[in-house]
Amino acid sequence: LGPETLLFYTTNYFCYMASKTESELAKRGNSKSSKHHLRQVGVGVLQDRATSLPLYYTVYSGNMHDSKLFNCVLDEIFGIVAGFARSDRQLTVVFDKGMNSKDNISFIDDREHVHFVTTYSVHYAEYEAKRDPESFESLDIPRNRDLIANNREHDCLKAYRTTISLWGKERTLVVTFNPVTKRKKMYDLARKLGRIRNDLLEFRRKFNNHEPHWRDESTVRSRYRDLCNELHVSAKFFDLEFTTQKMTFRKNKQEILAAEKLMGKNLVVTDNNHWSMEEIVMASLDRYKIEQQFRVSKDPFQVRVNPMFHWTDGKIRCHLLTCMIAMTALRLLELKLGEKYTSKVIMEEMNKLASVIIWHQGAKKPEFNLEEPTDLQNEILKGMGYVIQDAWVLQV
Repeated sequence: LGPETLLFYTTNYFCYMASKTESELAKRGNSKSSKHHLRQVGVGVLQDRATSLPLYYTVYSGNMHDSKLFNCVLDEIFGIVAGFARSDRQLTVVFDKGMNSKDNISFIDDREHVHFVTTYSVHYAEYEAKRDPESFESLDIPRNRDLIANNREHDCLKAYRTTISLWGKERTLVVTFNPVTKRKKMYDLARKLGRIRNDLLEFRRKFNNHEPHWRDESTVRSRYRDLCNELHVSAKFFDLEFTTQKMTFRKNKQEILAAEKLMGKNLVVTDNNHWSMEEIVMASLDRYKIEQQFRVSKDPFQVRVNPMFHWTDGKIRCHLLTCMIAMTALRLLELKLGEKYTSKVIMEEMNKLASVIIWHQGAKKPEFNLEEPTDLQNEILKGMGYVIQDAWVLQV
């Protein structure tokens, strides 16, 4: 069966290539492995939502923005999509807000049978995002049903549906609210504000005592902004005031309250206007499936893209091709066994199964014998189409 919904996502892999080595692929950028000091190579993957099988991938320079990459590969992606398309089939591509741009959305709008689901920054639609969650509806999705079964109704994901004018057309907008995420962000913000307050007390002491390098207002403000950038919080959360002899500061409660109203909120935009809220939200949440595949690619005991000991673009491309084939093969293995076990469990279990080749004197062919498999190994072998005889002889 061809896909109905496709997931497109990107990641990057660091390498140890020296700065002086020429490369169009290995560049420094925002490393998703926090290896910002190393050069990296980007990879974008198009995956079937239903089976999590990769259908297409592209390798690009590590400093390219996602929206530019998406624009460059749209023709190739829709060439792949067209191979699955029928005149009566509607296809949907799910991607992240980093790939949003007017040109990219217009490209999709021009395709009659192709639609999109994407996320959108809450800061660009604050009026919708600040709506009181009390007016949101609880979604009928598996996650919420599990929470209700465990008497955690207060943690259910809620949503509110409306329309918004974006990229030249009216779009369906779903605002989701996750109480668990808000609690985590509130705790994190309180911790960071406490850290900033303690540092500002020290700033104030040094400024008021006229200590060297602390006598200038611009210097103190610059160090305050650096502190906020380090903690990834807004510099508007505290107001700093200076006189000739004295520095004071206070919390900006209005700014903090405005930030708290956005916590736990997420915006999902689509042109699938006939979809229900549950369908739209689940399509967006299923982006985790492609993130799972990227984790497999970075697992040191599975595909293991890193470390990448290659120094030319051609060898890097070949290495990544091999890793993509391996990642696809592991996913096929999971599907073949009915998705009961992860590829990691399967590979670890089968690595424990010892075998021996015995060639008896005068025999024309050797015998392939195994030690007695465990129940799980037996299940895996049978799922792969092998027959176990006498609990230890393997025959194809």
